Amino acid sequence: MALTMNDVARFEASMPRLQAIAYRLLGSAGDAEDAVQDTFLRWQATDTGRIEVPEAWLTKVLTNLCLNQLTSARARRETYVGQWLPEPLLDGDPMLGPAETAEQRESVSYAVLALMERLSPNERVVYVLREAFGYPHRRIAEILDITEAAGQQIFHRAKKHIAVGKVRTEIDEAAARRIVDEFLAAATSGRTEPLVRLLTADAVAIGDGGGKVPARAKAFEGALAVATFMRGLFKPSQAKRALVGGSPEIYAASANNTPALVVVLDGRVIGVMCLEITADGISAFRSQVNPDKLERATRRWAAADHGEPLLTVF
Repeated sequence: MALTMNDVARFEASMPRLQAIAYRLLGSAGDAEDAVQDTFLRWQATDTGRIEVPEAWLTKVLTNLCLNQLTSARARRETYVGQWLPEPLLDGDPMLGPAETAEQRESVSYAVLALMERLSPNERVVYVLREAFGYPHRRIAEILDITEAAGQQIFHRAKKHIAVGKVRTEIDEAAARRIVDEFLAAATSGRTEPLVRLLTADAVAIGDGGGKVPARAKAFEGALAVATFMRGLFKPSQAKRALVGGSPEIYAASANNTPALVVVLDGRVIGVMCLEITADGISAFRSQVNPDKLERATRRWAAADHGEPLLTVF
Protein backbone atom coordinates (compact mmCIF):
# COMPACT_ATOMS: atom_id res chain seq x y z
CA MET A 1 0.00 0.00 0.00
CA ALA A 2 1.43 3.35 -1.04
CA LEU A 3 2.02 5.84 1.73
CA THR A 4 1.08 9.47 1.40
CA MET A 5 3.58 12.21 2.15
CA ASN A 6 1.68 12.82 5.37
CA ASP A 7 2.05 9.15 6.37
CA VAL A 8 5.81 9.30 5.78
CA ALA A 9 6.07 12.55 7.75
CA ARG A 10 4.16 11.05 10.67
CA PHE A 11 6.52 8.09 10.79
CA GLU A 12 9.64 10.24 10.48
CA ALA A 13 8.42 12.40 13.37
CA SER A 14 8.29 9.26 15.53
CA MET A 15 11.65 7.86 14.42
CA PRO A 16 13.88 9.46 17.09
CA ARG A 17 11.65 8.12 19.86
CA LEU A 18 11.38 4.68 18.26
CA GLN A 19 15.15 4.44 17.81
CA ALA A 20 15.80 5.49 21.40
CA ILE A 21 13.32 2.89 22.70
CA ALA A 22 14.75 0.13 20.51
CA TYR A 23 18.35 0.90 21.51
CA ARG A 24 17.51 0.72 25.22
CA LEU A 25 15.67 -2.54 24.68
CA LEU A 26 18.26 -4.24 22.48
CA GLY A 27 21.56 -2.66 23.54
CA SER A 28 22.64 -2.50 19.90
CA ALA A 29 22.38 0.46 17.54
CA GLY A 30 22.39 -1.79 14.48
CA ASP A 31 19.61 -4.00 15.84
CA ALA A 32 17.66 -0.88 16.85
CA GLU A 33 17.89 0.53 13.32
CA ASP A 34 16.70 -2.81 11.90
CA ALA A 35 13.73 -2.89 14.30
CA VAL A 36 12.70 0.63 13.33
CA GLN A 37 13.03 -0.23 9.63
CA ASP A 38 10.83 -3.30 10.11
CA THR A 39 8.31 -1.09 11.93
CA PHE A 40 8.25 1.22 8.90
CA LEU A 41 7.60 -1.75 6.58
CA ARG A 42 4.59 -2.72 8.68
CA TRP A 43 3.43 0.91 8.69
CA GLN A 44 3.74 0.89 4.92
CA ALA A 45 1.71 -2.31 4.60
CA THR A 46 -1.20 -1.24 6.80
CA ASP A 47 -4.23 0.98 6.19
CA THR A 48 -2.93 4.03 8.07
CA GLY A 49 -6.26 5.79 7.70
CA ARG A 50 -7.76 3.37 10.21
CA ILE A 51 -5.09 4.01 12.86
CA GLU A 52 -6.43 6.52 15.38
CA VAL A 53 -3.21 7.07 17.37
CA PRO A 54 -0.15 6.47 15.17
CA GLU A 55 2.31 6.89 18.06
CA ALA A 56 0.64 4.12 20.07
CA TRP A 57 0.41 1.82 17.04
CA LEU A 58 4.05 2.32 16.08
CA THR A 59 5.26 1.83 19.65
CA LYS A 60 3.33 -1.42 19.97
CA VAL A 61 4.66 -2.79 16.68
CA LEU A 62 8.23 -1.80 17.54
CA THR A 63 7.97 -3.26 21.03
CA ASN A 64 6.72 -6.61 19.73
CA LEU A 65 9.55 -6.74 17.21
CA CYS A 66 12.04 -6.01 19.99
CA LEU A 67 10.46 -8.66 22.22
CA ASN A 68 11.04 -11.23 19.48
CA GLN A 69 14.65 -10.04 19.19
CA LEU A 70 15.21 -10.21 22.94
CA THR A 71 13.88 -13.76 23.10
CA SER A 72 16.20 -14.95 20.33
CA ALA A 73 19.09 -12.88 21.73
CA ARG A 74 18.99 -14.90 24.95
CA ALA A 75 19.82 -18.02 22.97
CA ARG A 76 22.57 -16.22 21.01
CA ARG A 77 24.18 -14.90 24.20
CA GLU A 78 24.65 -18.50 25.38
CA THR A 79 27.04 -19.09 22.47
CA TYR A 80 28.63 -15.61 22.51
CA VAL A 81 32.39 -15.72 22.94
CA GLY A 82 33.34 -14.16 26.28
CA GLN A 83 31.46 -11.40 28.07
CA TRP A 84 28.60 -9.61 26.29
CA LEU A 85 28.35 -5.84 26.70
CA PRO A 86 26.05 -3.33 24.97
CA GLU A 87 27.15 -1.22 22.05
CA PRO A 88 28.37 2.13 23.46
CA LEU A 89 27.05 5.38 22.01
CA LEU A 90 29.14 8.52 22.25
CA ASP A 91 27.36 11.45 23.85
CA GLY A 92 25.47 13.56 21.36
CA ASP A 93 24.24 10.52 19.45
CA PRO A 94 20.49 11.07 18.86
CA MET A 95 19.80 7.40 19.55
CA LEU A 96 20.50 8.07 23.24
CA GLY A 97 17.11 9.76 23.32
CA PRO A 98 15.69 12.06 25.98
CA ALA A 99 17.97 13.18 28.82
CA GLU A 100 15.89 15.76 30.66
CA THR A 101 15.50 13.76 33.86
CA ALA A 102 17.88 11.74 36.02
CA GLU A 103 15.81 8.62 35.28
CA GLN A 104 16.14 9.12 31.53
CA ARG A 105 19.88 9.66 31.72
CA GLU A 106 20.37 6.71 34.02
CA SER A 107 18.25 4.36 31.90
CA VAL A 108 20.72 4.63 29.04
CA SER A 109 23.89 4.61 31.15
CA TYR A 110 26.28 1.86 30.23
CA ALA A 111 26.03 0.30 33.68
CA VAL A 112 22.22 0.10 33.62
CA LEU A 113 22.15 -1.23 30.05
CA ALA A 114 24.47 -4.01 31.19
CA LEU A 115 22.29 -4.68 34.25
CA MET A 116 19.18 -4.89 32.07
CA GLU A 117 20.57 -8.16 30.72
CA ARG A 118 19.30 -9.65 34.00
CA LEU A 119 15.71 -8.82 33.12
CA SER A 120 13.21 -10.93 31.24
CA PRO A 121 12.07 -9.46 27.90
CA ASN A 122 8.77 -8.24 29.41
CA GLU A 123 10.56 -6.72 32.41
CA ARG A 124 12.92 -4.89 30.12
CA VAL A 125 10.09 -3.45 28.01
CA VAL A 126 8.10 -2.28 31.02
CA TYR A 127 11.19 -0.80 32.70
CA VAL A 128 12.28 1.12 29.60
CA LEU A 129 8.84 2.45 28.66
CA ARG A 130 8.02 3.52 32.21
CA GLU A 131 11.40 4.68 33.55
CA ALA A 132 12.89 6.29 30.44
CA PHE A 133 9.81 7.47 28.56
CA GLY A 134 7.23 7.95 31.28
CA TYR A 135 4.54 5.83 29.64
CA PRO A 136 1.50 5.36 31.90
CA HIS A 137 0.98 1.81 33.16
CA ARG A 138 -2.30 1.72 31.25
CA ARG A 139 -0.52 2.37 27.93
CA ILE A 140 2.17 -0.19 28.70
CA ALA A 141 -0.49 -2.78 29.52
CA GLU A 142 -2.16 -2.13 26.15
CA ILE A 143 1.16 -2.49 24.32
CA LEU A 144 1.93 -5.84 25.99
CA ASP A 145 -1.67 -7.09 26.08
CA ILE A 146 -1.57 -7.56 29.85
CA THR A 147 -3.55 -6.10 32.73
CA GLU A 148 -2.48 -2.81 34.26
CA ALA A 149 -1.94 -4.52 37.62
CA ALA A 150 0.34 -7.11 36.00
CA GLY A 151 2.32 -4.34 34.32
CA GLN A 152 2.83 -2.58 37.64
CA GLN A 153 4.05 -5.81 39.25
CA ILE A 154 6.48 -6.38 36.38
CA PHE A 155 7.79 -2.82 36.73
CA HIS A 156 8.42 -3.13 40.45
CA ARG A 157 10.15 -6.48 39.91
CA ALA A 158 12.37 -5.00 37.17
CA LYS A 159 13.32 -2.02 39.33
CA LYS A 160 14.24 -4.38 42.15
CA HIS A 161 16.50 -6.44 39.85
CA ILE A 162 18.24 -3.30 38.59
CA ALA A 163 18.63 -1.82 42.08
CA VAL A 164 20.47 -4.94 43.31
CA GLY A 165 23.44 -4.27 41.04
CA LYS A 166 23.20 -0.52 40.56
CA VAL A 167 25.68 1.85 42.18
CA ARG A 168 24.41 5.39 42.71
CA THR A 169 26.94 7.88 41.43
CA GLU A 170 27.18 11.25 43.13
CA ILE A 171 30.12 12.67 41.20
CA ASP A 172 29.84 15.83 39.12
CA GLU A 173 31.38 16.13 35.67
CA ALA A 174 34.47 18.07 36.78
CA ALA A 175 35.26 15.59 39.55
CA ALA A 176 34.73 12.66 37.20
CA ARG A 177 37.17 14.15 34.67
CA ARG A 178 39.74 14.67 37.41
CA ILE A 179 39.43 11.02 38.44
CA VAL A 180 39.82 9.92 34.80
CA ASP A 181 43.04 11.95 34.56
CA GLU A 182 44.29 10.49 37.83
CA PHE A 183 43.48 7.00 36.60
CA LEU A 184 45.46 7.45 33.40
CA ALA A 185 48.44 8.83 35.33
CA ALA A 186 48.31 5.87 37.70
CA ALA A 187 47.80 3.31 34.93
CA THR A 188 50.85 4.54 33.03
CA SER A 189 53.06 4.86 36.12
CA GLY A 190 53.99 1.18 36.01
CA ARG A 191 52.96 0.78 39.65
CA THR A 192 49.96 -0.98 41.13
CA GLU A 193 49.55 0.96 44.38
CA PRO A 194 48.34 4.28 42.87
CA LEU A 195 45.69 2.37 40.93
CA VAL A 196 44.45 0.45 43.95
CA ARG A 197 43.90 3.73 45.80
CA LEU A 198 41.58 4.95 43.03
CA LEU A 199 39.41 1.83 43.05
CA THR A 200 36.65 0.59 45.30
CA ALA A 201 37.42 -2.66 47.11
CA ASP A 202 34.90 -4.55 44.95
CA ALA A 203 35.91 -2.99 41.62
CA VAL A 204 35.44 -5.07 38.46
CA ALA A 205 36.83 -4.93 34.92
CA ILE A 206 34.87 -6.50 32.07
CA GLY A 207 35.76 -6.63 28.38
CA ASP A 208 33.78 -7.62 25.29
CA GLY A 209 35.85 -8.73 22.32
CA GLY A 210 33.17 -10.90 20.73
CA GLY A 211 35.82 -13.48 19.86
CA LYS A 212 37.34 -11.03 17.37
CA VAL A 213 39.65 -9.12 19.72
CA PRO A 214 41.36 -10.72 22.72
CA ALA A 215 39.37 -10.16 25.90
CA ARG A 216 39.28 -12.20 29.08
CA ALA A 217 36.27 -14.51 29.29
CA LYS A 218 35.77 -13.77 32.99
CA ALA A 219 35.71 -10.40 34.72
CA PHE A 220 38.56 -9.24 36.93
CA GLU A 221 37.21 -8.77 40.44
CA GLY A 222 38.65 -6.86 43.39
CA ALA A 223 40.82 -3.75 43.51
CA LEU A 224 44.17 -5.56 43.38
CA ALA A 225 43.21 -7.83 40.47
CA VAL A 226 41.77 -4.91 38.48
CA ALA A 227 44.78 -2.67 39.24
CA THR A 228 47.21 -5.38 38.18
CA PHE A 229 45.29 -5.89 34.93
CA MET A 230 45.17 -2.15 34.18
CA ARG A 231 48.88 -1.72 34.86
CA GLY A 232 49.63 -4.46 32.34
CA LEU A 233 47.09 -3.15 29.85
CA PHE A 234 48.73 0.28 29.67
CA LYS A 235 52.31 -1.02 29.69
CA PRO A 236 53.93 -0.34 26.27
CA SER A 237 55.14 -3.32 24.27
CA GLN A 238 56.05 -4.18 20.71
CA ALA A 239 53.66 -7.14 20.84
CA LYS A 240 50.69 -4.86 21.59
CA ARG A 241 51.63 -2.47 18.80
CA ALA A 242 51.79 -5.40 16.40
CA LEU A 243 48.45 -6.73 17.66
CA VAL A 244 46.52 -3.50 17.06
CA GLY A 245 48.56 -2.35 14.07
CA GLY A 246 50.12 0.78 15.54
CA SER A 247 50.12 3.12 18.52
CA PRO A 248 46.54 4.17 19.36
CA GLU A 249 45.59 7.48 20.96
CA ILE A 250 43.41 7.77 24.05
CA TYR A 251 40.85 10.55 24.47
CA ALA A 252 38.65 11.50 27.40
CA ALA A 253 35.01 11.46 26.36
CA SER A 254 31.56 10.44 27.52
CA ALA A 255 29.54 7.47 26.32
CA ASN A 256 26.00 6.67 27.46
CA ASN A 257 26.20 9.51 29.98
CA THR A 258 29.24 7.79 31.49
CA PRO A 259 32.87 9.03 31.73
CA ALA A 260 34.80 7.10 29.11
CA LEU A 261 38.15 6.63 27.44
CA VAL A 262 37.98 6.35 23.65
CA VAL A 263 40.85 4.51 21.98
CA VAL A 264 41.45 5.60 18.39
CA LEU A 265 43.82 4.27 15.74
CA ASP A 266 44.07 5.97 12.34
CA GLY A 267 40.68 7.62 12.85
CA ARG A 268 38.96 4.35 13.79
CA VAL A 269 37.56 3.75 17.26
CA ILE A 270 39.01 0.45 18.44
CA GLY A 271 37.86 0.61 22.03
CA VAL A 272 35.55 2.43 24.40
CA MET A 273 36.17 2.00 28.12
CA CYS A 274 33.31 3.24 30.31
CA LEU A 275 34.19 4.04 33.92
CA GLU A 276 31.65 3.76 36.70
CA ILE A 277 32.72 6.39 39.22
CA THR A 278 31.27 6.66 42.72
CA ALA A 279 32.06 8.81 45.73
CA ASP A 280 34.30 5.98 46.97
CA GLY A 281 36.28 5.55 43.76
CA ILE A 282 36.09 3.75 40.43
CA SER A 283 33.83 0.72 40.85
CA ALA A 284 33.78 -0.69 37.32
CA PHE A 285 35.50 -0.62 33.94
CA ARG A 286 33.44 -1.89 31.02
CA SER A 287 35.44 -2.05 27.80
CA GLN A 288 33.89 -2.59 24.39
CA VAL A 289 36.51 -3.72 21.84
CA ASN A 290 34.37 -5.86 19.53
CA PRO A 291 34.76 -4.06 16.17
CA ASP A 292 31.20 -4.95 15.18
CA LYS A 293 29.95 -2.82 18.07
CA LEU A 294 32.16 0.19 17.35
CA GLU A 295 31.19 1.07 13.78
CA ARG A 296 28.62 3.71 14.78
CA ALA A 297 31.04 5.16 17.34
CA THR A 298 33.66 5.49 14.61
CA ARG A 299 31.24 7.35 12.35
CA ARG A 300 30.25 9.68 15.20
CA TRP A 301 33.89 10.22 16.12
CA ALA A 302 34.82 11.21 12.59
CA ALA A 303 32.07 13.84 12.54
CA ALA A 304 32.85 15.32 15.99
CA ASP A 305 35.41 17.74 17.38
CA HIS A 306 37.27 15.71 19.99
CA GLY A 307 40.29 17.83 20.81
CA GLU A 308 43.76 16.50 21.57
CA PRO A 309 44.47 12.98 22.87
CA LEU A 310 45.43 12.52 26.49
CA LEU A 311 48.19 10.13 25.52
CA THR A 312 49.46 7.70 22.92
CA VAL A 313 49.85 4.15 24.19
CA PHE A 314 51.93 1.11 23.34
